[in-house]
Formats: sequence, structure tokens, C-alpha cells
Amino acid sequence: MSKASEAEVNFIQEQILNIPLSKYRDLLVQYVLPHKALFWAVGVLLCGNIGLTLVNPQILRHFIDTARSGGALSELTWTALFYVAVALGTSLLAISARYISEKLGWLATNSLREDLATHCLKLDMSFHNKRTPGEMIERLDGDVANLANFFSQFVMRIVGNIFLLVGVLGVLYWEDWRVGAVFTVYSAVTIGGLMLIRNIAVPRWKAARETSAKLFGFLEEHLSGTEDIRASGAVAYAMNSFYGYAGDRLQKEKKAGVVSIVMWQMTTVFNTLGYILAMVAGYYMYYAGVFTIGTVFMIFWYTGTLFRPLEQMTRQMEDLQKATASIDRIEELYHTETRIVSGSEDTFSEGPLRVEFDHVTFGYHDDEMVLHDLSFDLKPGRVLGLLGRTGSGKTTITRLLFRLYDIQEGHIRLGGMDIKAAELDVLRHRIGMVTQTVQLFRGTVRENLTFFDPTVPDDRIMDVIGEVGLDDWLKSLPKGLDTELES
Repeated sequence: MSKASEAEVNFIQEQILNIPLSKYRDLLVQYVLPHKALFWAVGVLLCGNIGLTLVNPQILRHFIDTARSGGALSELTWTALFYVAVALGTSLLAISARYISEKLGWLATNSLREDLATHCLKLDMSFHNKRTPGEMIERLDGDVANLANFFSQFVMRIVGNIFLLVGVLGVLYWEDWRVGAVFTVYSAVTIGGLMLIRNIAVPRWKAARETSAKLFGFLEEHLSGTEDIRASGAVAYAMNSFYGYAGDRLQKEKKAGVVSIVMWQMTTVFNTLGYILAMVAGYYMYYAGVFTIGTVFMIFWYTGTLFRPLEQMTRQMEDLQKATASIDRIEELYHTETRIVSGSEDTFSEGPLRVEFDHVTFGYHDDEMVLHDLSFDLKPGRVLGLLGRTGSGKTTITRLLFRLYDIQEGHIRLGGMDIKAAELDVLRHRIGMVTQTVQLFRGTVRENLTFFDPTVPDDRIMDVIGEVGLDDWLKSLPKGLDTELES
């Protein structure tokens, strides 16, 4: 690894591993606890599953020892049937818990997506100009998707697996304290080894998520500009850039993937070690006359059961690695504040409004001004046409009137009121803008014309269509206002 890559990973590791637990807690409280019924249902089902899991080996021990001692066939039959019933109950509880936890995860993540999307829509255009739509999709969907397992399973499964671990060790101590002590040490060593790997894996998953967002942003930007790229003969340049982004993502994903593979290989090693300990302990205890064959088999079975919580904790750690990287990026997005602060005035005068630009200076970047000391006074009811070359600031004037950006110097007034003093929603409700880019949304003609506002009556829509002379066009559509359009 290069020195630059090492420095990047070390920086990311320092940032992520210092994330306070309050961030996890706050997310759970905000998005999971509103669904308390589902949350506690998962907990009850997992507890029931753990209880039956601990009972099953006891039934098998009884069956084996009864068979070896020449017990009655009826007793063996009833024991077998009881074992089958418990096994079916265990599976049913596990399936039910998984179903409800997945539902809980989707409800929580969908709420988070909604809040993030709303937050981003309220940010000023300078924020969106610095980020491509592809990058934002990766933030709002990819990062949130990584939290699905965290929301739906992490807490309950971690707590459930701790209870299962304690339950198995408790049974082993009950059988013989020496066996219990051996497997307590074994569990501690296994968990410690997996935790060491986690500290290496977390920053690499963070780096992988960052490169993935950059790649998606590049793809969205260049695919939407395919025509211009071909016309200017820039296909080779675009492809070279694509190879760079894709190669960077490949390297980061490989590093993160290798660490994950190491985790799973360690899991296999520790699993094998557990069975070796079980066989050795069973052998000595049986020949010492302490254990029966049924008890030896039970110990062997409990070893596999003991490894289940350790293995699932490893999976949850992998989910936690991805969730930690995503939480960091989501927190960063949440803490991004808009530069456009809404005013408090909620009314304008009725009728046409006067528009004043008073010595306005503005630039999208502080070192490059687009408008220099611009002033004009547009009286109510008058029409003003703006002519100029591309990039001279015609569209910029409209954006400033909407307060999509704030000016560096001067004042803009609407109806005599400085637009910075007005509430943003009220201001934008009094201004209409027709952009030079036509955007259709996936939905009906009615939904596209009303921007999905169901309160607009059809009579009003038909009046507007008649005013612009589109009656014949509407009649030609198979379902009129209910005709589906595709974006």
C-alpha cells in the first residue's frame, strides 16, 4: 500500500472508530422505537427461539441414554416426537422473527430516506452544484440500505446472541465446571480475535463507500451528456476517466473484501478449534466416568450451538462496519446547513408586484462574479425582456429572484420588500418560472400538470389547457388527464 493510501485509511480509521455510541443510539431511538410493537415482537420471538435451542440437545441426550440403557420403545417414540415438535417450533420462531425484523428495517430506513431527501431538497443550490445526482442517489439509497440490517437485526440479534451464549455456557457449567471454564476461555478468545479484525476492516469499508459514490456520480453525469461527448469527440477521454474511477473502486473494494475474507477464515478456524475442544473434553470425561455417551453428544451439539452466536456476531460486525461508514456519511449530510435562511414576513401585497434590483453583485464563486452592480426597476404590469450571450447572467437573475442563491452585494426587492425578509415558501409562491429544460415525471398528465398536488380541481386544469390551446392534444390522449407518462 502506498504512503498516500495508508494516510487516507489511517485518517478514515481515526474518524470512524471515534464515532460516539450516541449516534447509534439516536438513530435507533428516532427511527426504530416509533415501531415499538414490531421491535418487542422480534425480541419475544428471539427469546423463544433461544429457549427452544437450549432444550433440543437435552432431548437428544435423553433419547441416546434411554436407547443405550434399553428403555421402552414408547418412551423413545414420545421423545422423538417431542424433539421434532421443538425443532419445528424453533424454525417457526426463527422465520417469524426474520420476517418481522425485515419489515422493521424497511420501515425505519424508508423513514430515514424520507428525512434525508427532505433535508437535501431544502439545501441551497451551491450544495447541489458541487454534487452530481449519482452521488446523491448513492448517499440517499446506498448508504441508507447499509443501515437496513443495523435497524432490523443488530440490537436484537446482538442481545439475543449474548443471551444464547450465556445460556449455553451456563448449561456447560451445570454439567461440569471444568468444561464450562474451557469454553468460556474459548469464547473470549474468539470474540477478541474477531474484534481485532473489525478495527482493520471499518476504515476500508468507509473508503469503498466513498469511491462508489464518486463512480456513480461520474456515470450519471456522463451518461446524461452522451450526445455532447460524442459530438465533441471526447469518448476516449470519458472512457479513460471511467477506467480511473472504476479502478479506484476496485482497489478499495478488494481491500475491504480481503479483510472480510480474513474474518470468515478466522471464523472457520475458531469453529474447528471449538469442535476439537469438545471431542477432547468429551473423551476424557467419558472415560473418567463423569459423562454418559448422551452427555458427550450433548456437549458436542452445544459446541455447534455455542459457535452460532459467535458467528452471527461476526456477521453483525460486518454489517456494523458498513453501517458505521454509512452513519458517518449520513451524519455529515445531516449537518450540512443551507446558506439560504428563510425570513419571517409571510405576506406580500395583492396584485402584480414591483421588482427591483439595487446595485446587485453576484457570482457562483467568490472569485468570479457573473453580475456586477446591476440595477433595474420593473414596475407592476410591465414586461422586461433580457438579451445576452450564453453565460451573461439572464437565467441567473431569475434564480436570484427565487433565492436559489443569495447575492454578495446589493438588494433585491419584490413589492417593496427585501426578498431576504420573506418566508421562502411565500416568496416562491408569488413567482412563476418556466425553465428552458422540460422535465416530465413518471405519472399521469394530471400529476405532471399539478406537480402531484391532489387539491387542484380538474376544472382548473381544463381551464388552463384551454387557455394555452391544448384541447385537441388532450383529446388525442387515450385516457385524457389519467394518461400515464414516462419520464
